[in-house]
Amino acid sequence: MIWRFRDRHDAGRQLAARLEAYAGRNDVVVLALPRGGVPVGYEVANALGAPLDVLTVRKLGVPGQTELAMGAIASGGATFLNEDVIAVKHVTDDALRKVEKRERAELERREKLYRGTRSPLEIHGKTVILVDDGIATGASMRAAVMALRSRLPARLVIAVPVAPADAVAALEQTADELVCALTSVEFFAVGQFYRDFDPTTDVDVRRLLDEARKVPV
Repeated sequence: MIWRFRDRHDAGRQLAARLEAYAGRNDVVVLALPRGGVPVGYEVANALGAPLDVLTVRKLGVPGQTELAMGAIASGGATFLNEDVIAVKHVTDDALRKVEKRERAELERREKLYRGTRSPLEIHGKTVILVDDGIATGASMRAAVMALRSRLPARLVIAVPVAPADAVAALEQTADELVCALTSVEFFAVGQFYRDFDPTTDVDVRRLLDEARKVPV
């Protein structure tokens, strides 16, 4: 097995090299999807000299197959549902509501934990670079894009280290630009492209956000 990225920080540095056109600009904001996207976003923001914030997203997993996304929700109330998955897996409205209620409670818990009393960064009229550690189905990223569009950024850029080719093709239609360091047709999971893919913890997220706020931009 040949890994492309040593860890998420290495992936972030490699990704940042593809985003050099956005370096040193005062209209750029980096938003990372927690948890795994935060180390990647930290390196991107650091390389570009841009502020870093989080956009909290929660996957809606199929009951009994929680790794399979039937949708996602994001801060600000955005919801994306994959109707094909819901139909194929015969997910009832009641089951969907229960999953969404549980995940929204977790989303709110994380939002308070990560942000504390700080307000979200202003993105109206700015270029937003939306970062994760990779894309699998694209459900979480779609919900994130929906949430951000309502806040009226001037330009929305999706930036990820790795994604399957079909997800890239679909998501290119939702953003102004999509930057992906590695596109693979033999894609099983995001973690297959990382040597170290240990879970990012809540403590890691808070530490990186605190460190990012200390860096002058």
